[in-house]
Amino acid sequence: MDNGLESYSDQDGKSPSQLLDTTLRDGFYAVDFQLEPNFVRGLLHDIDACGLDYVEIGHGIGAEAERAGHTACNIELAEWSRLANEELIQTPWGIFAQPSFTRLSTLKWMCQEGMGFVRIGMEAHKIAANLDYLETALSHCKTVFLAIMKTNNTPKPQLENIVRKVPREISGIYVVDSCGTMLPADVRSYIDIFSADFGTVGFHGHDNLGLANANSLEAIAAGARIIDGSLHGIGRGGGNAATELLAGILTKLEFGKHDFRTLSKLAEHCRDSMDVIQNDRLMQVMGGVVGVHSSLFPAVDKVSEKYMVDSMELMKCASKLAMYELKEHDLYAAATKILETNCNHKSIMVNI
Repeated sequence: MDNGLESYSDQDGKSPSQLLDTTLRDGFYAVDFQLEPNFVRGLLHDIDACGLDYVEIGHGIGAEAERAGHTACNIELAEWSRLANEELIQTPWGIFAQPSFTRLSTLKWMCQEGMGFVRIGMEAHKIAANLDYLETALSHCKTVFLAIMKTNNTPKPQLENIVRKVPREISGIYVVDSCGTMLPADVRSYIDIFSADFGTVGFHGHDNLGLANANSLEAIAAGARIIDGSLHGIGRGGGNAATELLAGILTKLEFGKHDFRTLSKLAEHCRDSMDVIQNDRLMQVMGGVVGVHSSLFPAVDKVSEKYMVDSMELMKCASKLAMYELKEHDLYAAATKILETNCNHKSIMVNI
């Protein structure tokens, strides 16, 4: 193998990377968790023959997110299970879960119904309090992945110590660029941290800065074994890496078991059929630059308008004040600090 492809290969000269499509999970954000069941059925049927390794379905925030007050998905879990079992013959399917609202009894039931994997998402600083949840999930489900949401929010030395407490029985651990803020060097450094303790590391990239596909390629080169994408990149905020492009990239690297041609047609179908909610492009880019999650953008708008402070300045200041994940109260504290600083500066100028 030439052209530098060796850096993307395992010892046998084959790509170790698998593709997980999350169109019917992360892509659900973009349509406010509402899709016609017949569209879902057809997409599951067509995607099953494309050589993907995993397909993730269900509520974008996680199974049973409505229990935490989020907008309910119009397709219930029992129907998701039925559709997936009927249409996904070759491809394992799974859901996203969060300990704060996804019941362990639900995970057990869905595994009994044919679910092939579950990804449990949480911020790094919440892992210690949820080790029992992970242990119990492992007793219910054969394949359990841990997704470290907003991975970049936790300083790397602390992150190393935190992940050492994670049960080694999990099937893999994910670097998650929730804010679409990582550069390729960041991706590699986080994968290196996780690879020290876990044999399987995944990468989930968002595209706020247009780097989701490039970051996915860097993740493959760094040794990530599972890469996420969604068709046409449809997903929360700035969107995701594009499944069809990732399949094409792997084909170009001569690891092409994925049918990028059919996936590209399905991407067009999703683009034309899904009534995607338009987002604020400027806000997405600013969020990527600063590292602020799209879930906070409405609060950023509200606080910046109320206190008449610049949105970018507000996010930068709040990010410095935040402990781990940025919260709305950090935005109010940042606005107050900005106004105080501006007033002090004006006083100095007047005295001069």
